[in-house]
Amino acid sequence: MTTPGVHEGVRERRPVIERRLHPVTPLRRAWAPVAVLIGWALHDPDGAQRQLTRLTPTTLLIGLAVLLPAAALYGFLTWWFTHFAVTDSELRIRTGLLFRRTAHIRLERIQAIDVTQPLLARVAGVAKLKLDVIGTDKKDELAFLGADEARALRAELLARAAGFAPETAHEVGEAPSRQMLRVPPGVLAVSLVLTGATWGWLVAAAVALPPLWMATHSPWTLLATAVPLLGAAGASSVGRFVTEYDWTVGESPDGLRIDHGLLDRAHETVPPGRVQTVRIVEPLLWRRRGWVRVELDVAGSSNSLLLPVAPREIAEAVVARVLPGVSVPPDEALVRPPRRARWCRPVWWRGYGLAVTDAVFASRHGLLRRSLALVPHAKVQSVRLTEGPWQRARGVADVHVDTGANKSVTARLRDADEAADLLRAQAERSRTGRRDARPDRWMA
Repeated sequence: MTTPGVHEGVRERRPVIERRLHPVTPLRRAWAPVAVLIGWALHDPDGAQRQLTRLTPTTLLIGLAVLLPAAALYGFLTWWFTHFAVTDSELRIRTGLLFRRTAHIRLERIQAIDVTQPLLARVAGVAKLKLDVIGTDKKDELAFLGADEARALRAELLARAAGFAPETAHEVGEAPSRQMLRVPPGVLAVSLVLTGATWGWLVAAAVALPPLWMATHSPWTLLATAVPLLGAAGASSVGRFVTEYDWTVGESPDGLRIDHGLLDRAHETVPPGRVQTVRIVEPLLWRRRGWVRVELDVAGSSNSLLLPVAPREIAEAVVARVLPGVSVPPDEALVRPPRRARWCRPVWWRGYGLAVTDAVFASRHGLLRRSLALVPHAKVQSVRLTEGPWQRARGVADVHVDTGANKSVTARLRDADEAADLLRAQAERSRTGRRDARPDRWMA
């Protein structure tokens, strides 16, 4: 006989259902043994060439007959022994063929969930789920899932992290999104052409290669020098174009969504409330067109770019959505250091500026490539004042504010008395900002 009310308020535990990754996953993992051999051959090409010359065609065929089935078996077994499950409070990932590893990811500690599709994954109709979790530098991932399954699982995890009941979380679906901005490919291409880094590497190649050829007359030396220089120029132009192609920013209840990529498509999310710093970057050759680039420091996430290029007015509107209540100070509101600071940083001191509003600490640096950093007072973790001997002689000091993303923003060469007042006032503004800040919640 049971006592009435003993089981009242006790929720019946749902059974934990473990699932496997997509069946195409073994094909990806089967390449691991082959990759080891390729890595060894690249590390010691002479030794690899000597070993290959010793092999007869029969031995080579026997080796391939052993290696390929072994690689296929390895891929199948690692897929077979990998499971994941979603419980009421965590995502559980169990992996390992010989050494077992179980990752317990608390749902409330998930900061962002990105869906990425490399080119071959797009062809196969699968996707990779990457999770940014508080307290971890490396992303946990599920690779691969069916494309529709990956989006559905992402929506379910975000719904549970937002506090929806487990019974209804899978019914919530992906939150609706409203497109805010799409960067046209032509604008992106022009902006990359006008980026100084590309031209800098090309100029370096044009200056360094002719004297090198005249001095050595060695095509191999010339090639060894030219490839890194031209590769850096390509990475700063063609590589960025491929990565940032069709850059689209949308607004949804679970944060700002970013979709981009020409070959590999990425679906990223800027988590609400986790942005620590916003940087508005203005290269010299962009100023006539009024273009800027917006970069981010996000706690617990590797997302670092919000807009590759956009008109300044539109960029400021997007920044206002990332940092509610924050407006970008105009150039005339940024106060330069005193003139005596020019003895500490000749010429470059003119690029420094500072503005402190009720919502944000704003510091600018750079003459050719201006960068304006915006730190909400609530995100400031500590404040520091530093001054070297030469700065003390000139009566100036630097004020640093540290954020939760392990980054710092510095107001350079401020008047010493101003810096001391700024230090005290910023500490108080940070305490007040954290007290009045809204909670960082998904779908709030």
